[in-house]
Amino acid sequence: MPLLEIEDLKTYFYSDDAVVKAVDGITYDIEEGETVALVGESGCGKSVSSLSILGLIPSPPGRIVDGEVKFRGTDLLQLSASEMRRYRSRRIAMVFQEPMSSLNPVINIETQLTEGMMTQLSLTKRQAGDRALELLETVGISDPERRLKQFPHEFSGGMRQRVMIAIALSCEPDLIIADEPTTSLDVTIQAQILDLMQTLTRERGMALLLITHNLGVVARYVERINIMYAGRIIEHGASTDIFEKPSHPYTVGLLNSIPRIDRDTRSSLDPIPGQPPDLARLPAGCHFAERCRNAIDKCEREYPTTVEVEPKHTSACWVAEAVYNDNALQLSHA
Repeated sequence: MPLLEIEDLKTYFYSDDAVVKAVDGITYDIEEGETVALVGESGCGKSVSSLSILGLIPSPPGRIVDGEVKFRGTDLLQLSASEMRRYRSRRIAMVFQEPMSSLNPVINIETQLTEGMMTQLSLTKRQAGDRALELLETVGISDPERRLKQFPHEFSGGMRQRVMIAIALSCEPDLIIADEPTTSLDVTIQAQILDLMQTLTRERGMALLLITHNLGVVARYVERINIMYAGRIIEHGASTDIFEKPSHPYTVGLLNSIPRIDRDTRSSLDPIPGQPPDLARLPAGCHFAERCRNAIDKCEREYPTTVEVEPKHTSACWVAEAVYNDNALQLSHA
């Protein structure tokens, strides 16, 4: 049994004149101790899907309308609010996108680190304080005794993100969800934070769901990748398969828009044309069709079925096999 199973999850937001289908039937799983990535453009529903797992969708206007989110066989969507609180931090922890808006600016770091441990693990204030000190040392913050008494504004962006990781680790969860954990950091700090998360989760046997808009970020850190577009997962596969033999034109576009040192530096990037669709007014056919260079007439009329282009590598595209074969052929000639 996988650690986490998401089946046909749908999360919609309602307004007076429209229904925004932020997450529109996604399915994937995460095994014990595995690192999985959820990748896609801003606004495709990645963060909404992660908040749905933890039952943190604001209602109104949002509502989970269908699907299952099973953690060790228990459907989290069927739990009461009090039952769900026992899973947050203790079983599933989250590293949010912007630590400055996630950390309380008027409460010191020690209090924010120890609160969850005293609540979820029933530790005394002294025990929680000792563990908080160890956690700051673990995530690479020097002079932890002094730092515990400080406030978030006294930390750099990279250090605040390390504090968020320490909070996520504090109750020893089985799964950590990292939602764009390196967005506001420079590339050097990005690498440090990702290396730290990879090391700590592997040492503790934790699973990691890494959510990002940047395929380049996940290249060396994850085993499997889910590509998300307009509320749906449109390609799934092992990391090596996605990078070497992508089968969806959107995935190809993401890869072509990444700067690479093995390309001619004089050549420009190849961006994806157009804009993502309005999630409140999605087309009947493939949601990527208007931006796709490989589109055929059928793409405009019908949403594509998901096909398996190779074992455990799937794609929701009418021309998936042709795209896959073309990239596989290029790989064989490389």
